[in-house]
Amino acid sequence: MAINPGSTSTKIGLFCNERAIYVATLHHHDDEMNRFQGRPILDQQEIRRALIERDLKDRGHSLKSLAGVVGRGGLLRPLPSGTYRVNRVMLDELGRAERGEHASNIGAFLANNIAMAAGTQAYVVDPVSVDEWPDRARLSGTSLFERQCLSHALNTKAVAKRYAKETGRSYASLRLIVAHLGSGISVSAHEAGRMIDVTNSREEGAFSPDRAGGVPAMQLVNLCFSGRYTAKEIETRLFGEGGLFSYLRTRDLTEVERRITAGDAKAAAVFDAMIYQIAKEIGAMAAVLGGKLDVLLITGGMAHSEKLVGRLREFVGWIAPVVLYPGEDELQAMAEGVLRVLRGEEAVCELSTIPTCAA
Repeated sequence: MAINPGSTSTKIGLFCNERAIYVATLHHHDDEMNRFQGRPILDQQEIRRALIERDLKDRGHSLKSLAGVVGRGGLLRPLPSGTYRVNRVMLDELGRAERGEHASNIGAFLANNIAMAAGTQAYVVDPVSVDEWPDRARLSGTSLFERQCLSHALNTKAVAKRYAKETGRSYASLRLIVAHLGSGISVSAHEAGRMIDVTNSREEGAFSPDRAGGVPAMQLVNLCFSGRYTAKEIETRLFGEGGLFSYLRTRDLTEVERRITAGDAKAAAVFDAMIYQIAKEIGAMAAVLGGKLDVLLITGGMAHSEKLVGRLREFVGWIAPVVLYPGEDELQAMAEGVLRVLRGEEAVCELSTIPTCAA
């Protein structure tokens, strides 16, 4: 069973091997969630767990049939990619929320509670804090701070391993780029089974439907001290109201394409600029790999756009063969991670003072 908590809903999936038996989105009523405003996300454990168990029961499924339960990984410390067994160290770390409050922080708790009732094991797979960078990738250009590795690691790693399996190769043998094109954009370089660099979609790279990506630093400094905006307002303008939304007041790529078809020159220019920036990031990651790579994988919700993908191919198709994995099925990706462990294809990892993976 896979569990992906969001701010106002909890998505669950029951899997038999890779096949989804059913997938459901359990919505939480506003009056119910309003009780938790200003409180830690972990206070919502009980109402979310009860809703999941009730849904299972209503569909005629027993907890005792579960071979494992996986929750979305939260804002943990930087750690290597893998499927991690939920343990007390992990739960304590998420409980402290040292890297921030986020709905995903509750994923491990929900998985653990349901796994205990089912008499099985709980896991998380490739949280956003997966960090496999060499030291040279961390330097930001100033000793005041380092680059931070936060990315769409779950979907990125899943499609890379899916491609490897489909082509009869090991992930570790491939040199590839994965461009995750969703509400945020993560473009990553992979070598020897590690994600050796990736754009942090909160503050780097191409702009996306609602994120500004990398912006001119000195102009941002001047804006921050202009007195026109609070820190929170600037953050919102960059993350949530940036990108397509900032220029066109919509986050909907389909709507942008509709405007282009109707002759909207501004929509066409912004759309082209976003693709241009994505192409530049892909080119940068090709340089990270020395120009030697096997494949370029394009995934995420925007990969459904034939117009976007076609234009992107014109920019970067010469770099490597382009393979599409449209969408981002996070429940499927989590289930696949646990299946690799249960089948002995990968070692299970353990969060301790130093994260380890052991057969």
